[in-house]
Amino acid sequence: IAFDTPSDEDQLVVREKLLSAGHQATPVLDRQYFHSIYFREPGGVLFEVATTPPGFLYDEDKAHLGESLKLPPWEEHRRGYIESLLEPITLNLEKYASPS
Repeated sequence: IAFDTPSDEDQLVVREKLLSAGHQATPVLDRQYFHSIYFREPGGVLFEVATTPPGFLYDEDKAHLGESLKLPPWEEHRRGYIESLLEPITLNLEKYASPS
């Protein structure tokens, strides 16, 4: 289960509260598009608290967002394998274009 937090500072506040309440929480992990911490509740459910920034505009501009597969550097060596698992996507951009 994932929760969103608006900033790194807010995420650190959440992490400190978790630690103060006796929970184990991971250090902040840089996921390139957002920063995450993880913790488990007593029943074993894994929770993530992720930041909104930097966001998916990190490595592409808004006009071309989602046109190609973007991978973080640590997954780039697996690009061929990852792409082989994906079904092709066909977009009908005219169908979703805003009226002029």
